[in-house]
Amino acid sequence: MHIYAKIISQRLSLPEEAVSNTLALLDEGCTIPFISRYRKERTGGLNEVQIGLISDWNDKLKELSKRKTSILKTIEGQGKLSEELRQRIENSWDATEIEDIYLPFKPKRRTRAQVAREQGLEPLAHAILQQHDNAIGNTARKLLTLLQAQHAKEAQQKDSPFAFLLMPPAEQLAHALQGAKDIIAEEISESEGSRNAIRGEYRRGAIITSKVVKSKQDSDEAQRFADYFDFSEPLRRCSSHRLLAMRRGERLGILRVSITADDNECMSRLRRHYVHGSGVCQQLVGEASDDAFKRLLKPSIENEFDAESKSKADDEAVAVFAENLRQLLLAPPLGQKRVMAVDPGFANGCKIVCLDEQGNLLHHEIVYPLPPRRYYAQASVSVMKMISQYHIEAIAIGNGTASREAKDFINDIITLPSESKVKKPSVFVVSEDGASIYSASATAREEFPNEDVTVRGAVSIGRRLMDPLAELVKIDPKSIGVGQYQHDVEQSKLKHSLDQTVENCVNHVGVNVNTASQHLLNYVSGLGPTLAKNIVDYRREHGPFTSRVQLKKVPRLGPTAFQQCAGFLRIPGARNPLDNSAVHPESYGIVEQMAADQGCSVGDLIGNEERCKAISLKKYVGGNVGLPTLNDIRDELLKPGRDPRGEVEEFSFDEHVHTLDDLQEGMVLPGIVTNITKFGAFVDIGVHQDGLVHVSQMADKYVADPTTVVHLHQHVRVKVIEVDERRGRISLSMKGIK
Repeated sequence: MHIYAKIISQRLSLPEEAVSNTLALLDEGCTIPFISRYRKERTGGLNEVQIGLISDWNDKLKELSKRKTSILKTIEGQGKLSEELRQRIENSWDATEIEDIYLPFKPKRRTRAQVAREQGLEPLAHAILQQHDNAIGNTARKLLTLLQAQHAKEAQQKDSPFAFLLMPPAEQLAHALQGAKDIIAEEISESEGSRNAIRGEYRRGAIITSKVVKSKQDSDEAQRFADYFDFSEPLRRCSSHRLLAMRRGERLGILRVSITADDNECMSRLRRHYVHGSGVCQQLVGEASDDAFKRLLKPSIENEFDAESKSKADDEAVAVFAENLRQLLLAPPLGQKRVMAVDPGFANGCKIVCLDEQGNLLHHEIVYPLPPRRYYAQASVSVMKMISQYHIEAIAIGNGTASREAKDFINDIITLPSESKVKKPSVFVVSEDGASIYSASATAREEFPNEDVTVRGAVSIGRRLMDPLAELVKIDPKSIGVGQYQHDVEQSKLKHSLDQTVENCVNHVGVNVNTASQHLLNYVSGLGPTLAKNIVDYRREHGPFTSRVQLKKVPRLGPTAFQQCAGFLRIPGARNPLDNSAVHPESYGIVEQMAADQGCSVGDLIGNEERCKAISLKKYVGGNVGLPTLNDIRDELLKPGRDPRGEVEEFSFDEHVHTLDDLQEGMVLPGIVTNITKFGAFVDIGVHQDGLVHVSQMADKYVADPTTVVHLHQHVRVKVIEVDERRGRISLSMKGIK
């Protein structure tokens, strides 16, 4: 059993054997998509999300193990590592507990308590802490007399820690008692019990509070944070989007944010634990206890809860972003059609490109159908000519500035009577988020070295309609515009999650090895940048691949890489029809045996429902092959190479609504879901400003997760319930709409 299997199994509530086998596969170099798709017998059918979580926890525990080794080495170097302490650290897998154990031994800057210890006051501190001697003043004087005898000469030296011995007796005593309290305060603050007690108070009653910085409250930028000018709520109830909004306002200098608990209750809790009875010693311990909380524990625990709440909010925001990205990448493709793409604009005109079935650029030009340079007739003739000349089957219009007006123009001219027998193209509105990022990238320059950024951006819009996944993998996922607060969350965490999402999506769909770009191949299981480039170079030199076996001839693509990638690479028209399916080459022998048992060829078996359903799968169970794999094989034989993404749909906005001024409360309008957050969904209704359907307005029942009600780019009908023109906010509802 793998060393971390039991811990991860408990953390994720997954079977220990499945976790252990998954960890072993990861250690062997298998990728998450490969394990999820082709090793179901060993994992018990875990999906890619569960396997991803196992992988993440494995990495966390490895890092924690390194941290424990470092801590043990530090404590041992101090000569303070007892066997009991070693066992506690080695047996703990809770990062907070380990840091608490380490805290008293952790090298730190010169504290007040350390100064007091250097002055020989630690025995006095421990005498006070025991609370047996209420004539503690006498004990202190005896200690001072002893110190005077031992360090009188040293006290005369510059910067000596014993300089306090030159003070008058009363001041010496006061100094000694204060030093003792400093030692007690530090020991209390470093106690695991104390820290857990205060954490308990914060978990039960911590309040997050946000106040506006008065000098900033009237600025336009500050108005975005108006909801948080005077805001407070229990931290445990604070949603991730509210916390991240407050933290962004704080970073911009607009808000002051704090996390606090009931100070009096915290101090009372510590006193109940450390102060026993009444008297001089008890009073001193009580004062030290209060100081421990105010000066040491309070800021430490508040920082801890600040970081913990931020990390939790980051996790939720990243999860939402990843799910939105997944939906966007798996949006239905139009497929190989001739496409006209329109990047709309007013003053600078509409940039139009025409693409062939493979997305190659055939033609580009600018037309001016919209104000202020409105050459409507000329633009109409140009567009109709391009549609006819390049046999355009579909038109993709970017959803940015002037999108609505450009779509109206296109719809108007393609519906006009015409002598031409050209079939009317379908019209689609396409998200252009990130197109400008792509157009200025090295990738775009490499693809179109002789074209300017406007042409490249328009090409990207057209290709997104044809195959969203193939085009969007060229853009940094953060720039695609689905999610919220992506610049506020921990960037390494975000990148890891989004890269994993892209990889899962690419392998879920599969890739045509003969047409895929290097960027798309980069995300295929087992490849990466070097092998992706080598595949493209090999393809360029030797022509299209005709079989999966041929992949083994690609430089540096060895047996392990072949095993990991082969099942996800498709070869349409290959000699072996299985090369264009999700059946892995390691299972070809099983399919060949199935075909032989049915008295037909593999080609005759593929797509033949009667023959596929006649296969008795149990007959082929054996070795590492079980029913999960065999069921997948039969499903693939029934519909080989099926694209799981569905079909793209046309959409039209309400023809009477174009601007905010056209909106009236109670209107029911068609819209497209453009973004999903934890608090609701943003919907484009064609007025250049997305409206928000708050989670409370999504259904007539309680909705915990908006993704259970809507998905990205879904066509919905919404009702206008409020328009706030100053803040540019539109409130929408989906309740009671049929």
